[in-house]
Amino acid sequence: MESETRVETPSLGQKVTGWPASVKAYIEELQSEMRRVTWPSWKQVRATTTVVIVAVFAFGVYFFAVDLAITRVVTKIFDAFTK
Repeated sequence: MESETRVETPSLGQKVTGWPASVKAYIEELQSEMRRVTWPSWKQVRATTTVVIVAVFAFGVYFFAVDLAITRVVTKIFDAFTK
């Protein structure tokens, strides 16, 4: 015969009374983790922000050109079939 392991689910009362302790433990773990983070320097933040902005504009120009080309091709195809 196989043995069954039962996991008891906490009652609503246990969940409600245990909530403040869970929140406190979460905040303490969060603070501990945030102390271990290696934050970038201001110079690194500016450099990566510049890269992102330039990349967004480059992709914008690229997609504008592709959209314009596809629009012209599709318009010519429609014009050829509607005449």
